[in-house]
Amino acid sequence: MLFKLKSALAAAAVVAALVGLAGGATAQSGEPIKIGFSMAMTGGLAANGKSALLAQKIWEEDVNAKGGLLGRPVKLVYYDDQSNPSTVPGIYTKLLDVDKVDLIIGPYATAQMAPAMPIVIQRNKVFVTLLGLAVNDEFKYPNYFAMIPSGPNAKPAFTKGFFDTAVAQNPKPQTVAIVAADQEFSRNASDGARENAQKAGLKVVYDKTYPPTTTDFAPIVRAIQATNPDLLVICSYPPDSVGMVRAINEIGFKPKMMGGGMVGLQATALKVQLGPMLNGFVNYDFWLPVPKMEFTGVDALIKKYQARAAAEGVDALGYYMAPFGYAQLQVLQQAIEATKSIEDKKLADYIRTNTFKTVAGDVKFGKDGEWAQSRVLQIQFHDVKSNDVEQFRTMNTQTVVTPAEYKSGDVVYPYEKAKN
Repeated sequence: MLFKLKSALAAAAVVAALVGLAGGATAQSGEPIKIGFSMAMTGGLAANGKSALLAQKIWEEDVNAKGGLLGRPVKLVYYDDQSNPSTVPGIYTKLLDVDKVDLIIGPYATAQMAPAMPIVIQRNKVFVTLLGLAVNDEFKYPNYFAMIPSGPNAKPAFTKGFFDTAVAQNPKPQTVAIVAADQEFSRNASDGARENAQKAGLKVVYDKTYPPTTTDFAPIVRAIQATNPDLLVICSYPPDSVGMVRAINEIGFKPKMMGGGMVGLQATALKVQLGPMLNGFVNYDFWLPVPKMEFTGVDALIKKYQARAAAEGVDALGYYMAPFGYAQLQVLQQAIEATKSIEDKKLADYIRTNTFKTVAGDVKFGKDGEWAQSRVLQIQFHDVKSNDVEQFRTMNTQTVVTPAEYKSGDVVYPYEKAKN
């Protein structure tokens, strides 16, 4: 009888231990931490949006392979905003009210972020965004953080390096034309270009916007050409960036330097499409594989990304979007790990006051949630011989001309010299 009792107690102990282990495993895996956002997967912004999304999915896999966050897996919940700002409020409302996500992050692009802001502010959510220019200038929302290296004076930052490079030439250029799409990002960038032109003592001889639906850019280029500017600053979105490059080449317009704020010329597919037509253009970028930008983890990310790019149907190289899509979530990850919390207020307070080690370099936020220090590159295309992708994999056809700490060579000036 005693033996049976001991056996029963031993069996009960084993069962209890197994239950405890199972309970511990359940507690450790738990419900996933759901992070919601919209992303441009179709429409004019899709080339960049899909590239960012692959990097974000790689982050999700990397974090879960290491045990998740707070002992819970992470799960990204996202919807296609179709590159259409009017879809964004509905998506973020659904994420919060129907999907019940724990946290949200920003979509890609200025025009997509702005319509999300009223919902974010109303719900008092922490909001780490992806490549949006001066979105918080008007809102002044304290829990907004911009994953874009434009810095504390965001609007002029996009073209400051362009103007700095131009006015250092001899003879110094005297006149500038500014043309921009009538959309949020490009209006902000052209405001900054105007400010830079004034500081540089340049005369603005043309300053106009065009509708986002424009498809024929030849009349615009001819009107600019008639003013005979030394410099041309273009602030555009991907479809119109392509249209402007084509029209400039077809018409044979040759100012001394042009580019500045053209979204899309960073995308590998558009580089390949335009090929030698890019030669001579000087334009912004955020990251390229130059030795001075080999930040911790970025090489591993780019290798993983490029191995999957063809199957995912995204940008073949990923240089523009991948580091920032991954780093956007690294900021949130490091805040969660440090605070051991997913409470928006705790996360925002931590993000506001700390420096983050990311694949895009060290990130510290300052005024209005912008980077405390600007790091916008200006690069020049040169020696592009064909429409082959491999020539863009290395730095043989692109030179970082500014800022000095990341510079990889000198600008070829005037434009016509780099064109030939």
